[in-house]
Amino acid sequence: MPGKSYNLFEMVQTQFDHIAGILGLDSATADLLRNPMREYQFLIPVRMDDGNVRIFRGFRVQHNDARGPCKGGVRFHPQETIDTMRALAMLMSWKCAVADIPLGGSKGGVICDPHNLSPREQEQICRGWVRQLASNIGPMNDVPAPEIMTTAQHMLWMLDEYESIHGTTSPGFITGKPVGLGGSLGRKEATGYGVIITLREALAELGIEPQNTVASVQGFGNVAQNAIRLYHQIGGKVVCVSCWDQSDQTSYSFKKKDGIDLDTLLSITDQFGGIHKDKARDLGYEILEADAWLEQNVDILIPAALEEQITGENASKINKQVKIIAEGANSPTTAEADEIIKKRKIFVLPDFLANAGGVVCSYFEQVQSNMNYYWEKDEVLGKLDLKMTSAFIAVNELAKRRKLYMRDAAYVIGVSRVAQACKDRGWV
Repeated sequence: MPGKSYNLFEMVQTQFDHIAGILGLDSATADLLRNPMREYQFLIPVRMDDGNVRIFRGFRVQHNDARGPCKGGVRFHPQETIDTMRALAMLMSWKCAVADIPLGGSKGGVICDPHNLSPREQEQICRGWVRQLASNIGPMNDVPAPEIMTTAQHMLWMLDEYESIHGTTSPGFITGKPVGLGGSLGRKEATGYGVIITLREALAELGIEPQNTVASVQGFGNVAQNAIRLYHQIGGKVVCVSCWDQSDQTSYSFKKKDGIDLDTLLSITDQFGGIHKDKARDLGYEILEADAWLEQNVDILIPAALEEQITGENASKINKQVKIIAEGANSPTTAEADEIIKKRKIFVLPDFLANAGGVVCSYFEQVQSNMNYYWEKDEVLGKLDLKMTSAFIAVNELAKRRKLYMRDAAYVIGVSRVAQACKDRGWV
């Protein structure tokens, strides 16, 4: 886990300040964009299954809505903080702008661990979260979605509560819903597929055939699972995954030199993406330390778990063979690690480019829900491929033209588009 002294929001603000300098933003625009426009902190009382009442702390941060309604996930995590919410909301603004969809950035969460909560208790948290925000979120101003340890079922409970409060049918209020109840086909695959679509383009840029590559992945939740599936389909091989084992509350890396079998691993994985260590060992997997995924002799690293996982302390352990880092997680790489990676000349697909597939498909779901007309899966994934490919080309061409690090190029595009929208509206 990241160190307690590390503040993700401060890191994101520092990155923004660097880009504001490159763009020559005036002080008013910089002041407007380096902080959230609105944020909400509140308490959610829940009567637990044992009859006692427990108080949970919730958040929603709306960074900027100049380009359209805010959009951002809701995560359940025992170590959630308001500063993490601020940082991720800010990154969502840049992510939506880089993908060129008409949305702003937000993020929300609740400090809790769903592993230790019954379905009824989780439902009460979802409904309580919506009740606290019912006047400040909605289809035209802020649209939530699933994030870490939240699912389509959580989104449906939130939707039902929102509709009950407002006395309306509003499927466009939330995305990541179950298919058949306003959800979009392809949404489950979208984030992981988006990572691999941009990876495919990066490999083509570097003149490398996917079938000649090997990857190591951190995380085994929805993003990682779907990224691995599509990566296998284009010819790649994954030899190591790192994730949580609920049986002993510890993270491990699971390695198989001849390549992991995705479907077999899924059969011993819990609903939150935790692989059962003893069952994996029985299937012939080496059980290694949590950070071992980073040290493997591979061409591609895909961090697809939590933020702040590649740090100044462990970045030097990245194997010399690694050519590409495709960031499936939000902010998995710290600024100190970035400096090491830059010197190594590793091609980085930054988070708010690589993992933008989720918000792109959430936008598609929002559009479909609002017009009450739903597309076939091939149409959704085809539109996703077009959006992600276009975003990669724009960032890569800017990086080459101005000799920028890929993360800086993505920031320049995202920040400049949001800044222009603020100027066009007359805010600054």
